[in-house]
Amino acid sequence: MKILLLDAETLGDGVDLSPFEELGQVFYGGTVKDEQTMLALADHPQAGGAQAIVCNKAPVTKAVMDAFKDLQYVGVFATGYNNVDVEAARERGIALCNVPGYSGGAVAQLVFTFILMSAGKTHLYMEETGRGEWIGYPSFSMLTHETVELEGKTLGILGYGDIGKRVAALGHAFGMRVIVHTRTVKNDPAVLFVSREELLQQSDFLSLNAPLTTETADFINEESLGLMKKSAVLINTARGGLVNERALAAALREGAIDSACLDVLQSEPMAKDCPLFGLKNCFITPHIAWAPAETRARLACIAAENLSAFLRGEEKNRVV
Repeated sequence: MKILLLDAETLGDGVDLSPFEELGQVFYGGTVKDEQTMLALADHPQAGGAQAIVCNKAPVTKAVMDAFKDLQYVGVFATGYNNVDVEAARERGIALCNVPGYSGGAVAQLVFTFILMSAGKTHLYMEETGRGEWIGYPSFSMLTHETVELEGKTLGILGYGDIGKRVAALGHAFGMRVIVHTRTVKNDPAVLFVSREELLQQSDFLSLNAPLTTETADFINEESLGLMKKSAVLINTARGGLVNERALAAALREGAIDSACLDVLQSEPMAKDCPLFGLKNCFITPHIAWAPAETRARLACIAAENLSAFLRGEEKNRVV
């Protein structure tokens, strides 16, 4: 099988991609961000006859599928596959496979990194001691920022898949009250399933862990922000499209909520005109929840196993 492997650089250093080379002839096409480059690859003497495309964020549109006339399989180095035209794949009979569940522990870890930072104001205290403000301070302890205990606080979670469940488990470990809003209510007595309005109104910490769909797009907007507590902390490690960034920026400037911790934005990398840039109560990391070395290695391994299963006539993590 001829395999066009794209976006390898986005996986970072040290990720072993040799399992793909055991499955066929691999052509490494670099990082691709636009349809025009994909169409150019279709005319490439080595890449053009690809029967499989494996990528991270490269756009696999209907036009791209039509250009790769021998294409049978599309695999993504991700759980989300919004870069692939699903209907076009279905119409052409092209298999589409993703990698669900590979990063649940790592994403939940970042959610609680944000929560613990927000509750303990550790980042602010470390900045102050780094500036020497504790040297010669009149008291043994600096109480310059208000901190809170997590025990007894309400942790709200949007979405209750693998990541949502892991976040809930960590919340319980800290003695938090956990409430969940999800499209499909599960049978889980450990959490309280609530309406959208109850989730927004009751959460001290609100973690977004739902996929980006037409139903969840702009879940955080002017109206929903108006329902939240002024002391609430918003956390988004899912997809940037769940948040209306202009509405959030206005709410943060006006003190409608306490703060926001974001690992994802609507435009990635961050756009120059991102309305959240520079806000003192908005803490942004550059889409690193999935970044632990173990997590990325697991991702590549499962993506290769998906393709191997396809070649054996089996289905593994198949979306279409």
